[in-house]
Amino acid sequence: RPLRRRAGGAGRTVRRRLEMAIVAGVTALDQLTKLLVVRELPLYETVPVIPGVLNLTHIRNTGVAFGLFNTTDFAYKPVAMVLLALLALVGVTVYAAQLPVANILASAGLALILGGALGNLVDRARQGYVVDFVDAYWGTWHFWAFNVADAAITVGVGLLILDLFRPESSAAPAGEDTRVS
Repeated sequence: RPLRRRAGGAGRTVRRRLEMAIVAGVTALDQLTKLLVVRELPLYETVPVIPGVLNLTHIRNTGVAFGLFNTTDFAYKPVAMVLLALLALVGVTVYAAQLPVANILASAGLALILGGALGNLVDRARQGYVVDFVDAYWGTWHFWAFNVADAAITVGVGLLILDLFRPESSAAPAGEDTRVS
């Protein structure tokens, strides 16, 4: 079979730089907001932002997403949480590297997920827990407390879901080979 010129050389470079900027930006914003919360808000202290809807509450999450395993204790739990996060980061990175240049929504979504995962990984590796502080609620119902990293991961997953509904015909211009180079 004849070799085809692989498209996206310059486009791929620009996309990778943009992805890395998103990852770095999300990670930096996440760490900055957590630093401010730790410095300015004592543990378990609450500051109303929008009364009846949104508070800032400084908490520590030793579990995983949505507080899973937060109350579960076992030997080497911090190490297990870091290893689990690293494994997820590697998986998402490998998947992201294989995306065609035309998958802009998926690329942006994966960059947000990577930035968020990295932000939370920094916390887990450094302190054994993640700092959460956004407390959204209605009446007595409270959503799980979250942070900038968690919000980025959620938006990233939303972008991946939207990408699933993208028509195949718009995935790449006609005749363009979108395989990974």
